[in-house]
Amino acid sequence: MTDLHIRPARLDELSTVEALLIEVSEWLASRGIDQWQFPPHRDRIISALQHGDVFIAEVEGRPVATLQVDEHADPEFWTAKDDPGDALYVHRMAVTRDLAGAGIGSTLLDWSSQRAAVAGKHWLRLDAWKNNCALHRYYEGQGFARVRVIDLPHRGSGALFQRHTGLRR
Repeated sequence: MTDLHIRPARLDELSTVEALLIEVSEWLASRGIDQWQFPPHRDRIISALQHGDVFIAEVEGRPVATLQVDEHADPEFWTAKDDPGDALYVHRMAVTRDLAGAGIGSTLLDWSSQRAAVAGKHWLRLDAWKNNCALHRYYEGQGFARVRVIDLPHRGSGALFQRHTGLRR
């Protein structure tokens, strides 16, 4: 998608970010997928907005997607053996449903990989809901390799994926 503009979200756009996340969570629920079936983690989103880690993608000025890209390696998932500091991490990526399939997610992941490479990171990583196999296939189709699945009883997420940024060692 060539007319996609990705920019940092402002703190006063919290409701826009939440609306995109809620739209996707409702769509997931309609498909019987329990991922994101809770109110958005407002405290985490506000903190990420304050740190400049939340982004909005727009088409002709209309917000159509959001994601968070940062250095936060969830310590329940990524261990010292993974060298968590050598990656950027994607969280809460959501694309409005009326543009699903238009390549926005792929563009956001490529953009995130470029950010990671510019930051000197060798990996772009993310975690996905353990039982959302369609999402696993999507990430694998985007060049991500499944690292492992962490099965913690108090977490629905735990399928770990990573993609090399192309940065040479």
